[in-house]
Amino acid sequence: MSSSRLRLAFAGTPEIARIILESILTAGQHTVEVVFTQPDRPAGRGRKLKQSEVKLCALKHGLTVLQPQKPDELKPASLNDCDLMLVVAYGLLIPEEILAKPKLGCINIHTSLLPRWRGAAPIQRAIEAGDKESGISIMQMDSGLDTGPIIEQISCPINEQDTGGDLHDRLATIAAESINAILSKLASNDINKVEQDDALKSYANKISKQEAMLDWTRPATELARKIKAFNPFPIAHTVLNETNIRIWEAEVKQGQHTEKPGTVLKNKTSLDIATGDNILSITKLQLPGKRAVSAKDFLNGHPAFFD
Repeated sequence: MSSSRLRLAFAGTPEIARIILESILTAGQHTVEVVFTQPDRPAGRGRKLKQSEVKLCALKHGLTVLQPQKPDELKPASLNDCDLMLVVAYGLLIPEEILAKPKLGCINIHTSLLPRWRGAAPIQRAIEAGDKESGISIMQMDSGLDTGPIIEQISCPINEQDTGGDLHDRLATIAAESINAILSKLASNDINKVEQDDALKSYANKISKQEAMLDWTRPATELARKIKAFNPFPIAHTVLNETNIRIWEAEVKQGQHTEKPGTVLKNKTSLDIATGDNILSITKLQLPGKRAVSAKDFLNGHPAFFD
């Protein structure tokens, strides 16, 4: 193995993984020998097979792409020429024999400041919980769920108006700008791994669409955070006046009310909903089969909504 150049396997699937892979390929400091990504999946109204963002990037650069369906289809022999495997939002469990195969093992880029928010949805859970800070963790992978020692962490603030999409994009940029220098440190053994403190752990469970149904008995501040966290996926939703509505943006409006939570308040200029504590004012929404619009445009087009 060269002291400065690594031969890499890359495992990832969605856009954040593509951004990081593109950064490695553009820099040209290290060689990507093979790319693992999820199998093509049916998507869209036509249910046509869709290739992952990582696969499209890898094919564009002429790389070998493997798409195992299950963990036991990951073969150690496919890593024979690799010094290190980099895993970014791959979506498939990495077997122990794969973790041990490359000379430098496998490292993972995780979008939280571990041990906070181990698991599937760290970006959304951080916003939903009202965290003021997030970041990326580069971690040596072991057999546990995001439990391995930390190689490096880079933090960033979570701003008041950040959506899940906003934070995703910021963390992707941070990871892409940092990864080549981190790989070079690994190549020259210029790292100091730090074990995680399990006493500080929290879990970011996978988000279900059912979770995105708003419970109006909850406080308006909590609902507003959930709406931001679940934008752009899976998008918070509700039924108001027998109308299915997806809620893209909302803000807390201080004020007392005597209405049952979930009641649309009689205010012709804004779409205000009674909650368990204070009022939530919906500012951007979407009806089934329609594009997202401002609450003002919605009310102008549906004058009978309050009737």
